[in-house]
Amino acid sequence: MSEEKKAEKKQQQEDAVAMSMAKVKYKIMVMSGKGGVGKTTVAANLAFALGMQGLEVGLMDADIHGPDIPKILGIEDKRPEISGDMIKPISVTPRLRAMSIGFLLPDRDSPVIWRGPMKMNAIRQFLSEVDWGNMDYLIIDLPPGTGDEPLSVAQLLKKVDGSVIVTTPQDLALLDSRKAVNFSGVLNVPVIGIVENMSGFVCPHCGHEINIFKYGGGERAAQELGVPFLGRVPLDPNMVEAADSGTPFVMQKDSKVSEAFAQIVQNIRTFVEGGTGAEQA
Repeated sequence: MSEEKKAEKKQQQEDAVAMSMAKVKYKIMVMSGKGGVGKTTVAANLAFALGMQGLEVGLMDADIHGPDIPKILGIEDKRPEISGDMIKPISVTPRLRAMSIGFLLPDRDSPVIWRGPMKMNAIRQFLSEVDWGNMDYLIIDLPPGTGDEPLSVAQLLKKVDGSVIVTTPQDLALLDSRKAVNFSGVLNVPVIGIVENMSGFVCPHCGHEINIFKYGGGERAAQELGVPFLGRVPLDPNMVEAADSGTPFVMQKDSKVSEAFAQIVQNIRTFVEGGTGAEQA
């Protein structure tokens, strides 16, 4: 293929992404500096919480090698339909739609053994060839770190409304969060703020709170890095069971976790829709 044809094809692909994403008001990346911090669980519950507020929401799983969104949402056996040249995302609730490479694999144990260009092509298709429709929010769950996937999303979208960085309460939170914050800065993506996950555990028997992973690392990271602190999500055994059973925990009322997510979502909406941001830590 000649250079001229390559340039023409690239422009067509960029135009297709721009046309599809023009129907989405706000695009948010959920990321972390390392794995094991509960980032996907946070992303899924944020999407559900936004949908529960009457908003039209899309949840895009950009973790090509470890697509956990289908499991967390309890829709592992679903397969997307094709309509013309477009893929229909999976309808989770009347206001929440999801797309993941996990829906396209032969079975749930099939590994994805792809290099960077193939991953970028899949992400481009998720952005341009999935019929998301008119949406208020597109939540993009990214794999940990600052590799191909987050870079591809930022480059393809050109304008991302913000990043939500998930971390844990340990002192290492500063080190891991700094990478994600600096990555967002390099790509001109506003940092909406930091979520401190697994923050404190309340014993169901005696009510005593135990800080298993220390306390306040995410908040201290937000202070030192000069970005908003969005809130803390406590540890709750029921949240783990809910994720394994495909029932987002945020749907359970009168719990500290659902209260935490309600505040975090409010802070995100204030930042994105109001432009003023959450209260600085």
